[in-house]
Amino acid sequence: MTATTHRWRTRGLAALAGIAAGGLTLGVGELVAALVVEPAAAPFLAVGNTFVDLTPEWLKSFAIRTFGENDKQVLLAGMAGVLLLVSVAGGLLELWRRWAGVTVLAALGAVAVAAALNRPTATAAWALPTVAGAVAGAAALTLLVGRLRARAADADPRISGESASVARPPRRQVLLLTAAVAGLAVATALGGRRFGQTLAEVRDARDALRLPPPADPAPAVPAAAELDVEGQPPFRTSNREFYRVDTALDLPRVTPEEWRLRIHGMVGREIELDFTDVLGLDLVERMITLTCVSNEVGGELAGNAVWLGYPLADLLARANPAGDADMLLSTSVDGFTASTPLDVVTDGRDALLAIGMNGEPLPVEHGFPARLVVPGLYGYVSATKWVTDLELTRFDRATAYWTDRGWAAEAPIKTASRVDVPRSFADLPAGRTVVAGVAWAQHRGIRSVEVQVDDGDWQAAELAAEASVDTWRQWFWEWDAEAGNHTLRVRATDGAGDRQTDEQAPPFPDGSSGWHSVVVRVT
Repeated sequence: MTATTHRWRTRGLAALAGIAAGGLTLGVGELVAALVVEPAAAPFLAVGNTFVDLTPEWLKSFAIRTFGENDKQVLLAGMAGVLLLVSVAGGLLELWRRWAGVTVLAALGAVAVAAALNRPTATAAWALPTVAGAVAGAAALTLLVGRLRARAADADPRISGESASVARPPRRQVLLLTAAVAGLAVATALGGRRFGQTLAEVRDARDALRLPPPADPAPAVPAAAELDVEGQPPFRTSNREFYRVDTALDLPRVTPEEWRLRIHGMVGREIELDFTDVLGLDLVERMITLTCVSNEVGGELAGNAVWLGYPLADLLARANPAGDADMLLSTSVDGFTASTPLDVVTDGRDALLAIGMNGEPLPVEHGFPARLVVPGLYGYVSATKWVTDLELTRFDRATAYWTDRGWAAEAPIKTASRVDVPRSFADLPAGRTVVAGVAWAQHRGIRSVEVQVDDGDWQAAELAAEASVDTWRQWFWEWDAEAGNHTLRVRATDGAGDRQTDEQAPPFPDGSSGWHSVVVRVT
């Protein structure tokens, strides 16, 4: 074997050692977090969640626009790739100079500790998983690379601190040790998932839950509320198809037995409820359309579902809110917060503490065991998932997660409409063609929808029956399509008589606006 080949093989082993040590760091951190603190304190999740918190608005909007609901998976994959490269670099640096790779590992550990301690629910114990993981990783790195340094010194005298006379360990021995460390990394990571509250256990608890029938069922949806147009989304969105946008990299894992809701702040008396208490209330069922503020014009971050829950106004009345309180600050189990105008919650609309969705317990992805649903407001100020805390306060005293990042404090949903059929860039035959879509203006309702072809006159579309002012409304229009390229636009007028604006605005800071359009070719 030539000296050059020997050096490259040694460096390859050092890179593998770095990867194994990095994996052990994460695995031990995951295990200690599950056994001693809580899963969210694991270094990988702590760094990822902090990255989400610090992401600038333009990057967040780009991620949602580009990757949709897969933005979290893309982030996690990107983090894994970066850590892989850093681990490789750590192994090579440790081969080049003793303690150089360990220094890199220590620096990463310091970043992870800072990230963990910065989480909203963190205590000093949240530093322990990262520290334990970094110590284990550093020990593995020095063990594995230390055995390689003698071999490397024989082939390259520039490597410091080693004598060429030191016996070189067989390559197979180093590979076996590296494989053992990698196996330990996997075992500790899996152990962390097993000893902590697993997602499977939470799903099992959800599946075993039997919801009581509503004391006040949702009004029947008129048969004419749903149009029979091929390609148009159904009037009611299934749980599986309902959009998901939140800040949780790892789904919070709360069972009904563990869940508690505290109501406090500017109240006459504090209240705490458990899930059994909620099941014993006179629950109501309502169909409500939710919309994410990140939804672009014509976007699909909107969905319509039947929610089972208890009226928030009645729940808060039990705590006797102070007369000058004007904000309901809701907090998720993972520390996320939302600030909801109190007058909206108590003005008679169907604002709910929801525990059911489309006849089932809430899916874990949508807030199980409990969440808030407030019609007429974008989700970031109203739809807190995995909610565990409600504080009555004031807007001049408190802020919330997204308002701290420049989003509007009060966010009523803007009147919106979109074309679902035909899709943009569709090829259509000439002749009679159906154009269809949905429009929404929650808690105001939709009065009319109009369609424009190119720059022609606006034409009135036919509206499906209205289920309620809190749900979206389907519409259609029959078009005598002529050959050529055409642009179809849509606009809606809400129940108050206000027409959807043509002013183009991005989602930030209080929701997008403008007319949705599609371009089609007719042959």
